[in-house]
Amino acid sequence: MPKILITEFINQISLENLNKKFDIVYDENLYGNKNDLEKKIKDYDGLIVRNKTQVNSKILKKAENLKFIGRLGVGLDNIDTEYCKNKNIHVQPATGMNAVSVAEYVVSSSMSLIKKIPMFHNGTIKGEWPRTTIKSIEINQKYLGIIGFGTIGKKVAEYSLKNGLKILAYDPYVKEINNKEIDVKLSSLNEIYEKSDIISIHLPLTDETKYMINKSSFSQMKNKPIIINTSRGSIINESDLIEAYHKNIISGFALDVFEKEPIESEFYSKIKPGMNCILTPHISGVTTESNIRVSDYIVKKITDFFN
Repeated sequence: MPKILITEFINQISLENLNKKFDIVYDENLYGNKNDLEKKIKDYDGLIVRNKTQVNSKILKKAENLKFIGRLGVGLDNIDTEYCKNKNIHVQPATGMNAVSVAEYVVSSSMSLIKKIPMFHNGTIKGEWPRTTIKSIEINQKYLGIIGFGTIGKKVAEYSLKNGLKILAYDPYVKEINNKEIDVKLSSLNEIYEKSDIISIHLPLTDETKYMINKSSFSQMKNKPIIINTSRGSIINESDLIEAYHKNIISGFALDVFEKEPIESEFYSKIKPGMNCILTPHISGVTTESNIRVSDYIVKKITDFFN
């Protein structure tokens, strides 16, 4: 019977189903003990992780029997995929399984920030009653620029169109949009920067995309857009983002991902009460429903693989 190691949280019912077919060791905090992980990994045929487990070459060199890595999520930047490819270790992300959750996060953040809800909230609880001193606008007929038009980007477009947004999308790997029901214009990055009222980022973290959104990018933004990042923190230069906000180049931001997670004082000391921003701890794709879908999907894939 294949042995499977799970180092981060998984849906309980999915785990029970997996237990019926495999020899399972489940420790949702093992990701934080690298020495223990290095010692244990050599005995396992399969590994299931989220984003906190760093499956690097040092770990993989110890994994003498490893044949399958299941990722309870989408991003693979915590897994040395090149090493896995060379060693014939199958890496399986849960593609598309958290798209609805992320899309809802983007839409709700867009609504909140364009209405300046964080600023109204902060002023109201301080007793200032900022009913006329803060100005908000409607989301209807505004431009949403989506950078990265994969499964999640398309779901964001689908949800946003229902709220009256006009959609621009940039993705160098998408040459045309075949779905005629989704009214989206494929655009250049420059056009997105120049026209968008909201910009939402949906990219993997690679050498090409690291710090892709920086001072130069912000300088091209004409409509003081809201920036929303649910992909990976290092895609945005965080210092440049804060500077752009204070210079009134952008009008707000929602960050669910950060260059360092958990965030450190170097970053959060720059966030002051009254700023039009939302910070969340990498939860846009983590809901009760998405956890079930993601977990069930990986359980099915690992079962199919070893059968």
